[in-house]
Amino acid sequence: FQQFSDPGSSRKEHVKVTSEPKPGFLERLSETSGGMLIGLVTFLLAFYVLFTNEGRALRTAKSLDEGLSLVVPLDSIHSISQQNEGRLVHLAGALSTSKPLFDPSYGLSIQAVKLKRNVEMYQWVEYEDSKEYEEDGEIKKETKYSYNTEWKSEVVNSRNFDREIGHKNPSAMAVESFTAVSPNVQVGSFVLSKGLVDKIDDFKQLSLAHLEDPHADVTRREDYFYHSDNPRRPEVGDLRVSFFYAGLSGDDPHLGSADRVSLQLFLYFATLSNSETSKYFSLSSKVTVVARQRGDQLVPYHTKSGDVLEILYPGDLSVEEVFQKEQEGNTMKTWALRAAGWLSMFVGISLMTRIFHTLVDWFPVVRDLVDVGLKVFAVCVASSLSLLTISVGWLFYRPLWALLLMLLSAVPILVARSRVLPKKQQ
Repeated sequence: FQQFSDPGSSRKEHVKVTSEPKPGFLERLSETSGGMLIGLVTFLLAFYVLFTNEGRALRTAKSLDEGLSLVVPLDSIHSISQQNEGRLVHLAGALSTSKPLFDPSYGLSIQAVKLKRNVEMYQWVEYEDSKEYEEDGEIKKETKYSYNTEWKSEVVNSRNFDREIGHKNPSAMAVESFTAVSPNVQVGSFVLSKGLVDKIDDFKQLSLAHLEDPHADVTRREDYFYHSDNPRRPEVGDLRVSFFYAGLSGDDPHLGSADRVSLQLFLYFATLSNSETSKYFSLSSKVTVVARQRGDQLVPYHTKSGDVLEILYPGDLSVEEVFQKEQEGNTMKTWALRAAGWLSMFVGISLMTRIFHTLVDWFPVVRDLVDVGLKVFAVCVASSLSLLTISVGWLFYRPLWALLLMLLSAVPILVARSRVLPKKQQ
């Protein structure tokens, strides 16, 4: 065990070295067998991810096409037409809420859809950096533990530290984070469903420059309230609180086209010119919604394909722009899951074939050759099986594309085999 620290820095470090006998052949074989089981599960999971992803992607694409063909743009958001009852409608307008959101503990309120209080505590954080090496027939592991003080939103459990003495954190925060949500959110005369309100998540930090210190033990500095004797030099256990808002609502003539916030905010911004005010409100509260009209409510729309359309975007977007964004999001999600499925299959095959590496581990040259061969094998088989699985997922929707993918799935195997045959002849 060794220890060192830099006296010129607040960051503390120490090094621990552990050693254990080099595992024998049977031990390594046993470990490999456990890895093979994990690899099998990962391998089978890849098939599920790839197959279900294709069905989901095609179903979503069909639902979006169906929605685009049926959606009805509303002429006015301030009148409710019975002709559109139960239909998929498109509308754009400013958000409005019935009452402002309050945080009485800090004397703050704002007319918005959501108000989030974020509490951070100054705490010790442990970092690990490990490396293994072989020495005198033993496997040694050298781990460097370093400790630094940082602001964290979650409590860091110092009991799990390698050395808690001198790096102890409080077990809880005296002030908790929370998010307040307006119970009634509207666009014009239409009330948004909970699912639509959940999509309003464009949080921006709220400026606290206009507010006074709410308590004697709380100090405001920049855009934070500090529970600290000296915010410039905080100690472990000190708290700082910041606020974020999403979906500003209402309108005030003193702020021009910007949204109305609380009276306290108005007193601050009323001293600014219109051009200066606009800098603080660069994000409009106008939103675009595509959902089903049910009375004066906007609720989820169930398509014939089995999907749900409940769409909300910030800004004023046309019907075509909304559905184009949704199609682009569907494409990105599809390719991300395809990549995850291929990677899962590659890892699974690598773990299942690891036993061949273990069998030749005593011969370095042979081991290196086997490693390269196994990696090439895993890449080729994972690519072929991934394409084959995707093609099966397309079989009932796009049979011609499915057959083409089935043919392409054989290419990686054929390429690998064409390289193996000349080596055998040599």
